[in-house]
Amino acid sequence: MGEDEKKRTLSYLGKLKQRAVNQENYGGEFKMEEAKMETRDCPECGAGRAFQKGLTICAYCGFKFMDIKLTNGMYIKKENNS
Repeated sequence: MGEDEKKRTLSYLGKLKQRAVNQENYGGEFKMEEAKMETRDCPECGAGRAFQKGLTICAYCGFKFMDIKLTNGMYIKKENNS
């Protein structure tokens, strides 16, 4: 390999390295956050569950986290089944 080819190769590698350093992430800027885990323990049996909005009963013991009763609202009325 001659000197001219070495210079051309090095400049090509240098360009590739520069491109790699200057490229942006696809999702934008990365935000560093500490690892966390949101869980909710059942007060009845103590089973841990990943927290989800709308979690109403414990899958292990059947304890009801929420007991929702419908009442008449402004636009939606409770149905009477009598």
